[in-house]
Amino acid sequence: MKIKCIIIDDEPLAISVLQSHSREFQNLEIIACHNNPIEAMATLENRDVDVIFLDINMPKMSGLDFIKNINHDAFIVITTAYREYAVESYELDVFDYLVKPIPFHRFAKTVNKLAKDISIKRSGFVNIKAQQEPHMFLKVDKKMVKINLNDILFIESLKDYIKVVTAIDEYIVHKSLTNITEELPASQFIRVHRSYTIAIDKVKAVEGNILEINNKRIPIGRNYTKQAKDSIFKDNQDLI
Repeated sequence: MKIKCIIIDDEPLAISVLQSHSREFQNLEIIACHNNPIEAMATLENRDVDVIFLDINMPKMSGLDFIKNINHDAFIVITTAYREYAVESYELDVFDYLVKPIPFHRFAKTVNKLAKDISIKRSGFVNIKAQQEPHMFLKVDKKMVKINLNDILFIESLKDYIKVVTAIDEYIVHKSLTNITEELPASQFIRVHRSYTIAIDKVKAVEGNILEINNKRIPIGRNYTKQAKDSIFKDNQDLI
């Protein structure tokens, strides 16, 4: 099984490193290299492409903008010298995120994962991307931690930090409650207090202006009451 790949990077040395790594794998075939995303669009239209190795900071169009502007089911592997784009990249459903200089062992790990998932995809047995749970990556103690959205119970503001609470763990993240709430789907999460955003479907009981989620009592702020209760009781408006 040949995995057909293209490389998009404006640095010749970075392209050379990926080509060198790729030659160690008989199942990898680099069919094209481009120094900007615009040139690569023609290749995607005319060739079968399984994997895109994509830099972020490039002239004319960034790698992230490129992802937003293509309609293609290739697996995308980010290759960049910058760690700070990891969260945004994973929210765009990239397959992996490799930080330059890319060591061979890390590249090999990605190739092994690709080979497995592409084999399943080609078999037509399952849609890999559809199988993935909605998730986000948050920076916790210098690590990017994957958190499934369906696992989140509520999020609490701690001044310059937030505490993301799931049924089995808690994560302290340097982020504001406003920002995290804006990043979450409004159909699943709602802010109910200046210090709390909750997962709507995790509410077990409501008593006055107090919510119960997993034995935690959470107040509903006066300015959030109508919107919060409308969302919680959306199928039972007669209870409001």
